[in-house]
Amino acid sequence: MLAPYLVGLFGLVLLPALATLAFAVTEYDLIRRPQWTGTDNLGMLATDPVFRIALVNSLTFAAIAVPLRLSVAFGLALLLHRRAALVGTARTAAALPTAVPEIAYGLLWLWLLNPVYGPINQFLRLGGENGLTVLGRTPPQWLTDPPDARAAIILMSLFTAGESFIVLLAARQALPPEVYELAAIEDATSWDVCRRITVPLLAPVLGLLALRDTVASLHVSFVPALVVTEGGPPPYATTYLSLFVYRNAFEYLRYGYAAAATLVLLALTGVAVTLQWRLIRRAQRAYGR
Repeated sequence: MLAPYLVGLFGLVLLPALATLAFAVTEYDLIRRPQWTGTDNLGMLATDPVFRIALVNSLTFAAIAVPLRLSVAFGLALLLHRRAALVGTARTAAALPTAVPEIAYGLLWLWLLNPVYGPINQFLRLGGENGLTVLGRTPPQWLTDPPDARAAIILMSLFTAGESFIVLLAARQALPPEVYELAAIEDATSWDVCRRITVPLLAPVLGLLALRDTVASLHVSFVPALVVTEGGPPPYATTYLSLFVYRNAFEYLRYGYAAAATLVLLALTGVAVTLQWRLIRRAQRAYGR
């Protein structure tokens, strides 16, 4: 029964990983035979300013987007865990963006974020004069200003928290109601119930989702950055490691160089997950005491 899974694991994970490791120490353009270069590709990455920008962009995106996505998913799970009128529709709406194909999702946001006629900036101009917001400021230039473009990619990621929302919703509904009944008898406030009961009980689930989102954050920015901002505005404001790897491999045909960057991306993911896992384990031991 494990055979299909093992075949898929070998063909789709292990074999490509071994091929990436092999290409990382070569110069390969898919035309000539691979030429052994040793660690030259890693040395070139260390001095490549575009790679450094992509690395900083990816780390910044993960540091901001992961907590925000978990906060959105957690807030929705708390709001929608009770049975009420239209709550089923609200749950579907919260999870639906995750099911939309990434290309279609990116094209939709390309329209939403258009600085001139996009619905978001049109909404921000309501009550303002001369194309300004109510506060007298120019609406964000989502596609042409570097900070606004990076904020746009983060904003897009927040609406794809449907998977985390579903997991947290199921975990919240599985919590024993007796605990909350006891808190109500003790006249505990909603904030105290959330801080002292809900969050500690859901901490293991939140920790695992944080690990998952950290790994996912290093590649979920690829399609938005490619379709919506095309890695810009200059200089490489939304060029993330995933887009850096894609362009070097499939646009510049530098497969060995892209493979070396992929190894750095893999190592970075491993370090981030290891640090988070240690923090989670330390928090669990502290709570257990």
